[in-house]
Order: sequence, then C-alpha cells, then structure tokens
Amino acid sequence: MKKLVLIALVFVTVQVNAQNNVEWDGKYQLQLSDFQSTATQIGAVDINSIHTASSLDFAFQMSNVEFMFTKNFNAKVVSSFKRDAASIIATDSITAKYLLNFAQYEFDLSELYARKLRKEIYDKKGTFSDVSFLQVVFNSIQQQYTEDHAMASKNTNLGQKEEKLAAIHSAVQQKIKELPDFCKSCKPPKKAK
Repeated sequence: MKKLVLIALVFVTVQVNAQNNVEWDGKYQLQLSDFQSTATQIGAVDINSIHTASSLDFAFQMSNVEFMFTKNFNAKVVSSFKRDAASIIATDSITAKYLLNFAQYEFDLSELYARKLRKEIYDKKGTFSDVSFLQVVFNSIQQQYTEDHAMASKNTNLGQKEEKLAAIHSAVQQKIKELPDFCKSCKPPKKAK
C-alpha cells in the first residue's frame, strides 16, 4: 500500500512540474496568463517590469564510458519558461502587451542559444574529450545569450519600440530555422569522413 501512495505522489509532482514548465516547441505563444508569479500586476502601479523566467538549462548524468561514446547531447539542453516564476508589472494593459511580446522574443532567444549550445557541443565533442570542456562551452554561450538579451532590452525599451522588437525577433526566428539539426529531439547528421 505504501508503494502505491509513493507512486501517486511522484506522479502528482511530475504533473505539477509539467504544468509549470513550458518547453520551447516553436508553436506555443506565451499569454499573460502564463505570468503566474504573485508579483504580476497590471494597473495601479508606477513602474513597468518583467521577469520572463525563460531559461537555457543543460544537465546530464552518465558514466565515463557513456560520456566517451555520446556525441549528441541535444536532449540534455532545454529551453523552458517557468510560469510560477514569471512576472509582469505594467502600468496598463497596452504596456503589458509590449512586455508580453518581449517575453516571447526572449523565449525564442533562449531556444536559439540552446541550439547554438547543442551545435557547439556536437562540433567540439571528441571520443576522448574531457567533461570539463562542457562548462567552458556553456559559459561562453550563456554570456552571449545574456548580452543579446540585454541589448534587446535596451534597444527596444522592453518591447515598447515595437518595430525594433519585430525586426530583432524576426532575425532570431530566422537563425533558429538555420539550425534545424539542433532542436531538442533532432539527431544531427554524421560528419562525412
């Protein structure tokens, strides 16, 4: 009986986490209802702020032998949006819409950098690579992602300059299309010898 209860609790925990996290799939468009942090407020405030909670995560667990013979780490790199950590604070609904558009841009940007990370790992991973090279690659990609995000925040005033945001968002979407072999579930083609 105790086993059944434990299994049920694990299942419930997985279901809650699945509902909280949205993995990037290229189809899902963020909604204001996705910003579920208690800090979210539209109207009756004097500031505009956004915490999108989009992230680029990389984690794996395997033996040294498995690591030596693994080349494709695509499934280990995840671009996700965490609803309960995301917040929008906006003076009005129009500003909230600008912030929402910026959040969608950032979510797509996190997928672009997830694909860049997957490609970089694939290109640099050799049979006898030391696992420490992964941290260097991840740190480099993470820094580029942070810089692109900061520049977009500044140049678009968090999405309030709609035309500028549309242009950089379109460029990000195009770059994602240029890396089709590095989606989370994709298998990159083997290099010709």
